Amino acid sequence: MSATFASSDDLSEKKISFDEIGPGLYAFTAEGDPNSGVIVGDDSVMIVDAQATPVLAREVIDRVRRITEKPIKYVLLTHYHAVRVLGASAYDGAEILASDATRALIVERGQQDMDSEIGRFPRLFRAVESIPGLTWPTVTFPSEISVWLGKRQVRIGFIGRAHTMGDVIAHVPDADVVFSGDLVEYRSACYCGDAHFTDWPGTLARLAAFNPQALVPGRGAALKTPDRVVEGIAMTRDFLSTLYGSVKASVAKGATLKQAFEAARAVMDPKFSDFAIYEHCLPFNVSRAYDEARGIDHPVIWTAERDREMWAALQFS
Repeated sequence: MSATFASSDDLSEKKISFDEIGPGLYAFTAEGDPNSGVIVGDDSVMIVDAQATPVLAREVIDRVRRITEKPIKYVLLTHYHAVRVLGASAYDGAEILASDATRALIVERGQQDMDSEIGRFPRLFRAVESIPGLTWPTVTFPSEISVWLGKRQVRIGFIGRAHTMGDVIAHVPDADVVFSGDLVEYRSACYCGDAHFTDWPGTLARLAAFNPQALVPGRGAALKTPDRVVEGIAMTRDFLSTLYGSVKASVAKGATLKQAFEAARAVMDPKFSDFAIYEHCLPFNVSRAYDEARGIDHPVIWTAERDREMWAALQFS
C-alpha cells in the first residue's frame, strides 16, 4: 500500500530509449513514463503524443533531429490526458490532430484534468511554468482520417471506447506498425480512471486484428515483434479483466467502494504489483470500475480535490 499520494514520491530520473521499430518509425520510451511515437515520411514527420510539458517534448525533438531534418508537421493526440498533450506547444507550427470526442472531453474536463495530473505527477510537471495552457486540436475528425507524409500514409482511427471515449490509434500500412496510445500498456498498469471497461476488450480485439509487426504502447517498452505485440495485448486484457471482474463481483454482493478496493487488491497484487505506476493507478481504477459496475457509463470528472478525497478514503480509512 502506498503511503504517498499517486506518484508524488516518484522523483527518480528515467532512462530514455529511442528505438527504431520499422523503417522511419521510432518509439520514445522512458521506463514506464508516457511514450511518444515518431513517424518519418518522405517530406515531413508526425509525432504521436506530445509529452507532458514543452521541456519534455524538446527531448523528443532532440532525438528526431538526430535522425532527420524534415519538419515536424503533425502532432497526433491519441487522447486528452494532460501527460500526453500539454507539451504540444514545443512543436512550433505543427497541426494538432485529435478525434472529435477527444476535443469534446477537453472542453468538458480538460482544465480539471490538467490541474489533477499536475498534482499526481510532480516529476513530469517540474517545468509546469513552460505550459502555456490547454492544448487545443487544430484538426479533428469523427472516426478516421488519413494523413500523407509525402508518399507515406498514416491511417488514424477510432476503433472503440477503451482508456477514454476518444482514443485513436495510428497505423502505418507500409510497415504494418501501430501506435496504440494507452489502449495497450506493457508491464505498466493501465490507468482506468476515465475508462470504459465493458468496451475495452472488444477494442483490443479490433486492434489485434491489424496483426501488426510492431506496436508502440502508451507506456512500457516498444513491442518490436508480432509475438511481443500479442503478449502486450494479452497482458493488457488480463489486467483489465482481473480488475473489472473483481470489482463487478464486489458490486453484485453489495460491497462498499472500500471493500471492493481491498478485494481487487487481493487479486491484482500477486499478478501486477511490479508494474510501473501500479500503486498510483489502483485507487483511481477501482473507483471508476465501481462506478461502471453500478451503471455509471460516463466517467465522473476527476478534480484535484476529488483525487485527494478518494485517495484518503481508500488508502487510509
